[in-house]
Amino acid sequence: MNPSPDLIPMLKQLRLSGILDSIEQRNRQAIEGKFSYMDFLAMILQDEVARRSQKRFSLALRRASFRSQKTLEDFDFTCMPNMNRAMLTDLASCRFIEEKVCVLIVGPCGTGKSHIAQALGHAAIRAGYDALFSTADRMLSQLHAARATNSYERQLAKLANIDLLIIDDFGLKPLKGIQDEDFHDVISERYERRSTIITSNLDIPEWPEAFPNRILGAASVDRLRHGAYKVVLDGESYRATPSGPQQQKYNDLKTEKTNAKKEVNLPF
Repeated sequence: MNPSPDLIPMLKQLRLSGILDSIEQRNRQAIEGKFSYMDFLAMILQDEVARRSQKRFSLALRRASFRSQKTLEDFDFTCMPNMNRAMLTDLASCRFIEEKVCVLIVGPCGTGKSHIAQALGHAAIRAGYDALFSTADRMLSQLHAARATNSYERQLAKLANIDLLIIDDFGLKPLKGIQDEDFHDVISERYERRSTIITSNLDIPEWPEAFPNRILGAASVDRLRHGAYKVVLDGESYRATPSGPQQQKYNDLKTEKTNAKKEVNLPF
């Protein structure tokens, strides 16, 4: 049974046009199951709530600007046998966002810092928070560009007010010019008001050295460290040697190459 022609414009006027996607199916279910009018209404409203929740979730993911959709469920913990998984599970509950403290993730290249940071951001969005992912270099470049268009305060406010700001690869490039001032502004505005995740190849005591102005560096790092959770990744780079299914493909490829060499060297 198709919806009444009069129903469509009314649903659109009420911004409930998403109900049209499921109302025909739900109507059949109601007839076959002899549901009451109230039960039928509850069903189609639940569909609309679920649709809007999924739409908000998808929009929040796009706005977060993640490089990829990483989750803790697809992180390869076999590469990090000493990882404190209990801490990561606790962080994924987003309690640290309620506490308005930072998460500082440090370790060598390729150990999964960005993966974990984005996974925590993904968990935050699932929990209903807004998140934004950016490399330190891109964030500072955007702030620098904003100065040229007199929109620095607006850009700073955007960074200051997001529920969870994820700054990736801090210290990968030395700060130049007034970048240390811009970085300090962001951290100072968010201090004890919002949560920030920072990843870095540098150990935390080395962070002030990335600032041309060591006083600003010390002040910024002091705010970041206050009450923060520290996640240390000390395994080997997962990019160096494949693992899991990729490891098997890697081994099979090596075997094929070895056999090919043997075949070439066989005397005829």
